[in-house]
Amino acid sequence: MEVDSKKNSSRRRRSSCTSKRICAAVTAVILILGLVILVLGLTVFKAKRPVTTVNSVSIRDFDLSLDILGLKVRLNVTLDANIAVKNPNRVGFRFDNSSAVLKYRGQVVGDVPIPAGKIGPKETLPMNITLTLLADRLLSNSNLYSDVVTGGTLPLSTFTRISGHVRILFKIRVVSYTTCDLYVDAINRRITNQTCHYKTKL
Repeated sequence: MEVDSKKNSSRRRRSSCTSKRICAAVTAVILILGLVILVLGLTVFKAKRPVTTVNSVSIRDFDLSLDILGLKVRLNVTLDANIAVKNPNRVGFRFDNSSAVLKYRGQVVGDVPIPAGKIGPKETLPMNITLTLLADRLLSNSNLYSDVVTGGTLPLSTFTRISGHVRILFKIRVVSYTTCDLYVDAINRRITNQTCHYKTKL
């Protein structure tokens, strides 16, 4: 009986040692995999900012009439803008419903929705949007008459905001802003100057 007891005790010790070795090996493998995933997430798959650029802005329609006696200007402008959103990440970028707006001296005078979508890894999504100036929003703006009469130049600006996320280990929120300042020659009906600014937040 004593011999059997010693054998059972020996087996239990060997079984316990084997279980500990297996647990240690599994733990080591999990830690190594976690470390590899972390390193990849911080290097190769590190989240990068999608960039929105404005390739061109052109005038589609331009109607202007001047009421000298009433000191009023009737104006309708439609702009075609070609923009592109580049996703530099190795994973897809999903963006929500967004919008582009047209401003005159800081006042919103037109807007257009940009529907939600997805951009694949390392892809660039071109977008053609049409911004129409809503004339009724300019009726209360006293600067319009003086801009047309004195210089014949209209300062307009476009503002585009695209927000979405990339998923690398976890979801990362990204917002991309684009602002373009335009000067429209009201006499010749053309854009004389254009400057764009880009900003992205992670």
